[in-house]
Amino acid sequence: STGLLAGLVGTEAQETTLHPLVGRVFVHTLDHEAFLRLAEHVAVPPSVPVTYHAHLQGHPDLPRWLRYTQRSPHHPGFLYGTATPEDRGRQVIEVTAYNRDSFDTTQQSLVLLIGDPEGPLLPYQAEFLVRSHDVEEVLPSTPASRFLTALRGLWEPGELQLLNITSALDRGGRVPLPIEGRKEGVYIKVGSASPFSTCLKMVASPDSHARCAQSQPPLLSCYDTLAPHFRVDWCNVSLVDKSVPEPVDEVPTPGDGILEHDLFFCPPTEATARDFLTDALITLLVPLLVALLLTLLLAYVMCCRREGRLKRDQATSE
Repeated sequence: STGLLAGLVGTEAQETTLHPLVGRVFVHTLDHEAFLRLAEHVAVPPSVPVTYHAHLQGHPDLPRWLRYTQRSPHHPGFLYGTATPEDRGRQVIEVTAYNRDSFDTTQQSLVLLIGDPEGPLLPYQAEFLVRSHDVEEVLPSTPASRFLTALRGLWEPGELQLLNITSALDRGGRVPLPIEGRKEGVYIKVGSASPFSTCLKMVASPDSHARCAQSQPPLLSCYDTLAPHFRVDWCNVSLVDKSVPEPVDEVPTPGDGILEHDLFFCPPTEATARDFLTDALITLLVPLLVALLLTLLLAYVMCCRREGRLKRDQATSE
């Protein structure tokens, strides 16, 4: 397969235009077939190890809203994240693929035209912690669609949209022990124009949180349609209702810097004269006198009360 691997060659970068939406999850798969330049009649060997490095054009790293993950060189890579309103406009992501067998490289430029989504607003947002999957397992469209389909059984009728996908490791989680079946976990945030169902409200109620604090399962008044394909941690479900606008804080008006007259506190304008000579003499002389007395006492003990002096004189000849 050495001859086939020679197809990954450093040539001019390809350019692909993508259209992420503000507030919607964006996922782009970095597939080996898109970078390996092999003959059309030759299939891409699955054993070719390829790793990727992506960065914002003119910068050493990705923009703060975009993340990159790849499980191993034999698995595809993913660029994913959710753009914010401050990220509107045009961003160019430069991706370099490295062939770990032949050390050849191929570059590709991703032109991201970030715009606002169309359709109704999604003020009702819920975030779930799925402990049965890793982040790269839910980034493809098939498992993501399966999650939304299963979640519709717990929500009011209406269209559900994926808002964000975050690895549990990026939220303070730990790498699991090397035990088969243990996953890192992933947070999936979903939005809808339909209000929360009674089932979801009960899961996020104070009673359910109290049961979770006692290591008991929370209250779930409906059938868990996400099981068994998705094992959701129902003690880590958060609901956000943005349908009610938050009260706007009043902007404080700057004053002239002079405090108003207060009847309860009237600071004195003048201070009475006071003589500090006596206090200074007491502070200085008393410690000096005590030190002098201790010095004299120590000199008397050391010089005038020497025991054994008579015995020494009697045992010593003239």
